[in-house]
Amino acid sequence: MNFLAYAMGGGGTGGAGGQGAGFGAFVPLILMFAIFYFLLIRPQQKKAKQHRELLSALKKGDRIVSSGGLHGTITGLTDDVVTVEIAPKVRVKISRGSIAGVIGRGQ
Repeated sequence: MNFLAYAMGGGGTGGAGGQGAGFGAFVPLILMFAIFYFLLIRPQQKKAKQHRELLSALKKGDRIVSSGGLHGTITGLTDDVVTVEIAPKVRVKISRGSIAGVIGRGQ
């Protein structure tokens, strides 16, 4: 039964050993955050920035594809809504944020 008491004891290292172990416990967390930042967060921010630039560069006559899969030509633009002609004389209004990409630029 004595061996159990020794196993649970601190081993007589004093208070100084506990402080160094506290900082050592944060090193893996810092490394994990750095890995997550460079592998997940930073590329996602770059992709979001490219999408914002794409949306701000839209103009009439651009051929676009929406995130829902609609292909068409832009006939009208406002701050939040884009009017897209998907067939001759068939126009739909879609949210500007739902544009996934530009297929071709207008004249």
